[in-house]
Amino acid sequence: MTARSAVFPLPCCGRPLLALTAATLLLPLLACPGASAAEAAPRGIVTLNRVTASKALENGVTLHSGKAVMEITALRDDVLRVRVGPDGTLPEDASWAVLPAARTAHVTVTEAHDAKAVGFKTAKLVVSIDRTTMALKVTDLAGNVIDQDEAGRPPEYHGTGFRVTKQSPSEEHYFALGDKPGPLDRRNMAFSLWNTDAYGFQESTDPIYKSIPFVMTMNQGRAAGVFLDNTWRTSFEFNKEQRDAWSFSAPDGPLDYYLLYGPDPKQVLSAWAWLVGKSPLPPRWSLGYQQSRYSYYPESEVLAIAKKLRDDRIPTDVLWLDIDYQKENRPFTVDTDRFPHFAQMVHQLAEQNFRTVSIVDLHVAKLPNAGYAPYDSGIADDHFAKLPDGSLYSGIVWPGPSVFPDFTQASTRDWWGPLFSGLMKDGIAGIWNDMNEPAVFNVPSKTMPDNVQFRIDEPGFRKRTASELEIHNVYGMQNTRATYEGLQKLAPNLRQFVMTRASYAGGHRYAATWTGDNSSTWNHLRLTTPMLENLGLSGFAMAGADVGGFAGTPQPDLLTKWLEIAAFQPIDRDHTAKDTAFQEPWVHGTAQENIRRRYIEERYRLLPYLYTVTEEMSRTGVPILRPLFIEFPEATQDKHPIDLDAGNEFLLGPDILVAPAPYPDELDDYFVQLPPVTWYDYWSGTKLAPLPKTTSQDLEQPGAKQQMAKLMAQLRIKPSIDALPVYVREGAILPIEPLTQSTVETPQGPLTLRVYLPNPNGDPAAPPQTCAGSVYLDDGVTTDYQKGNFVREQFTCTLSGDTVTVKAAQREGTYAPWWQTLRVEIYGGPGTKAEAGEGNVPTYDAEHQAMVATMADNGKGAEVTLKYSK
Repeated sequence: MTARSAVFPLPCCGRPLLALTAATLLLPLLACPGASAAEAAPRGIVTLNRVTASKALENGVTLHSGKAVMEITALRDDVLRVRVGPDGTLPEDASWAVLPAARTAHVTVTEAHDAKAVGFKTAKLVVSIDRTTMALKVTDLAGNVIDQDEAGRPPEYHGTGFRVTKQSPSEEHYFALGDKPGPLDRRNMAFSLWNTDAYGFQESTDPIYKSIPFVMTMNQGRAAGVFLDNTWRTSFEFNKEQRDAWSFSAPDGPLDYYLLYGPDPKQVLSAWAWLVGKSPLPPRWSLGYQQSRYSYYPESEVLAIAKKLRDDRIPTDVLWLDIDYQKENRPFTVDTDRFPHFAQMVHQLAEQNFRTVSIVDLHVAKLPNAGYAPYDSGIADDHFAKLPDGSLYSGIVWPGPSVFPDFTQASTRDWWGPLFSGLMKDGIAGIWNDMNEPAVFNVPSKTMPDNVQFRIDEPGFRKRTASELEIHNVYGMQNTRATYEGLQKLAPNLRQFVMTRASYAGGHRYAATWTGDNSSTWNHLRLTTPMLENLGLSGFAMAGADVGGFAGTPQPDLLTKWLEIAAFQPIDRDHTAKDTAFQEPWVHGTAQENIRRRYIEERYRLLPYLYTVTEEMSRTGVPILRPLFIEFPEATQDKHPIDLDAGNEFLLGPDILVAPAPYPDELDDYFVQLPPVTWYDYWSGTKLAPLPKTTSQDLEQPGAKQQMAKLMAQLRIKPSIDALPVYVREGAILPIEPLTQSTVETPQGPLTLRVYLPNPNGDPAAPPQTCAGSVYLDDGVTTDYQKGNFVREQFTCTLSGDTVTVKAAQREGTYAPWWQTLRVEIYGGPGTKAEAGEGNVPTYDAEHQAMVATMADNGKGAEVTLKYSK
């Protein structure tokens, strides 16, 4: 890689040059009075510390600081792009992450210059650059600061590397950055982004599998986002060096970053999805329970696991095959000794309503003259990465000596895709791309050497050669891109399911993911929730963890609790390593199995809600599993994210809150922290008294502490191995279906609508209170929904005094759903007796405190009205 050129002047003001030690690189650089940026910097350092020239653009502004250039443009009224070139030339305008339509978008802005600052305005933001310091400041139209460079710390270059430092108010909090272990909030932490095979990672391990340099900020209820589009080994530091600052840096590559504004966090997530793309709607079967192991073999064991799942009536949709189904671990092969009837086995599983997902790692066994087609065809068409001398790079992985496809070439991705044709003909339903950091054995770095060469030959990029240092973090992403696009070409009308371990920003366009090789410990169960939440905020909404833990054998209670919590997470896959004990739901006896089955069954009853939320995610970018602050950004008195007080709680979609113990192995009671609206117990239907926002001063009022203690008593939880606290917010309508053993089965009976009434306001003159929900359904496997072959049905309720009306709107779409009747369960009604018209006699379910009525649903609209007795 050619080093970035720059102009380095003689020392200024008679001062000697600074020695470029690690310490001096972290020191703020002092400018000579009246000097340009170039004149202010010691040799090897370029600092953008003064505006020496500027030019207004239709969509932003170009600024110069000596020879350095900065361009700030508005892609939308709420999305800005900042690009810097220390030598006067902006970086190449190309991206693996940002969609071309977003990267080239622009809006017209209004100039906003004065004696102190250069800048512009959009319909939502004010951008100003201080003339004397070159500090960037972005505010909303009310003057609230969204983003601001740290005073005295302008963007600075050290050779080819750069660093940008931002102000960090004490009330600001930081989220996303992918699957980093540790707390949900990134404040007071520092991270490296370098995709790494991190088997058995721990809470302090960094880096791990994915590099997603996107940060969501929350400051007093206002959300924003910062994305550094740089594929090198980037670093993010939050309040470690300076208490009131955070920074991002890279040793090379472009300084090209984006600012996204809310103020609502959902608006930031929507803008992020607009910038880097949305997750495609996955096949519905991927939301079912999934059973895996490294490895199930021979084929008789696979069939025995399938039979046991069906015999024990544990609802399941997917069985996974790890590397031992392959001949000597070689991708695109089948070991015919272990699996003599592979295609027949896959079809037999399909007849029992199981989908089969098989692993295909990217390393290709180096087998010249052995009849191994992937190697032979790859060599023939020059598809493998090389060393600087032009020789083939080879590293040791599962098959032994292996070569690595050069996925930065479009032609290589076109070659890779058809290699899956055999597996697809055998009936494989999904592909698992593992080891794609890429992982390499027997070397300290655990990956390729830095000097491995890749040939970028990609539309939108300048054709050139790049080193492993630049391509490493996008390698896994381009691997999954090649897989996903290849499968699409092989079966264009089917939705494809690809699972990846490593990726980069935007990689969710091609694959789902999981948190990697975790461990069978209580602490790893605790780590799972914040990891999944931050992955969702980073774009990877279709994500899960190895349920029960991968490394090691879980204690019986640990596996049970993990299965309970995973039932409410996007991907629910039980997976463990070789040489550990089996950890299927039945392994610890009938009592444990019964608990585990009950939670898996509940997941299947919830599939209409889960699939509806998943479809929403595919349109909006709002994740399936969410931190509480996404729905309740102002839930606390001072508007700090309520999640910081709420342990391991999370939201499944907008309406279901799951509240496991903050430390799941502790035996002590704990308190659930709920946002200040009315909540219902999901299991019993009991309505909880609402908790107000409360300050310490409020608690000093007479009787306040006693009242609060009474309210808090309902949220005091005594941990139990068979119980998981789950709540539903007022105003929700949840669609629930009869239990099935897989998503292939057609549910028998009505679609249930659980209606959770809002808390009555007690004012007869107030307008009626309402609630809402919806259900989405399609065939679950094809792309026909894109042509209108889906059904979406909106539901509403109105509460006015003692009368409740529930309505089903006319359906959208052409798909015919399985139900013709709606069973309406109304929770929180003003009485235990009610009347309904047209001969529909409601009943009262005393156990769940719900009024129950039914109504026919032919898709053209329906309603039922209940008048409660006084």
